[in-house]
Amino acid sequence: MTEPKEKIEKIKIPQKILKHVGKAIEKFNMIQEGDHILLGLSGGKDSTLLAHVFKHLQKHSPVKFTFQAVTILYGMGEDFSAQKAHFDAYEIPHEFMETEVFELSKTKMNKNSSFCSFFSRLRRGNLSAAAKQYNCNKIALGHHLDDAVESLFMSMMYNGIMRSMPPKYTTESGDIMIRPLAYVRETLISEVAKNNNIPAAGDEMCPGMVMPNAKMPHVRYKTKHLLATLEAENPTLFDSMRNALGNIDIESLYTTESK
Repeated sequence: MTEPKEKIEKIKIPQKILKHVGKAIEKFNMIQEGDHILLGLSGGKDSTLLAHVFKHLQKHSPVKFTFQAVTILYGMGEDFSAQKAHFDAYEIPHEFMETEVFELSKTKMNKNSSFCSFFSRLRRGNLSAAAKQYNCNKIALGHHLDDAVESLFMSMMYNGIMRSMPPKYTTESGDIMIRPLAYVRETLISEVAKNNNIPAAGDEMCPGMVMPNAKMPHVRYKTKHLLATLEAENPTLFDSMRNALGNIDIESLYTTESK
């Protein structure tokens, strides 16, 4: 006789998050009938919440789709046992994908490069391979509004270009990437993770914690601090930035010659 499953608490997703996700999905036509989406599930709070949002949408959205979550293992002895137990308990379709990214970093990574960019690039390549393996036609990532705003400021201040993270785009290799949390604040995601006791992987899973002489992403940390300072003075800062990212007055910028 099969023992009954232990009852688990329902994940409570605020309507504010569902509203922002719904707006992003509709505006950028992210999910269509019959899609089979690969979710890049790092085990952190952002992508784990997105997995639960997908489960919610599968029950309540008129658009029918499926998804397969995949965690890319870098090969540095990561322990995702707490996350796996959570995924299993909530019936999140999930697989781990073994790679040798960490070993490759010892010989292939440029000394002047940030480990973040190196690992991110190889992770994307492995997600692309996983999408093909599981016959997925789109890849979903857990980036949120704070990520997009930070990237915009970093690009302008340090690289001299206005660039951010598009909610939906197609890579050179033809992968369709979507970011359903594009309008959602990180603070709200953190609050939901805490209130629902979601076991989120943190800095202990960061390659920089175990790599000798790793070049840490200090520019992002500085930008985060700058934005926090600005938001303390202007509480509606991120609401304005959410609108500004899609409301560009191109003629007022240095893009065309004067007549």
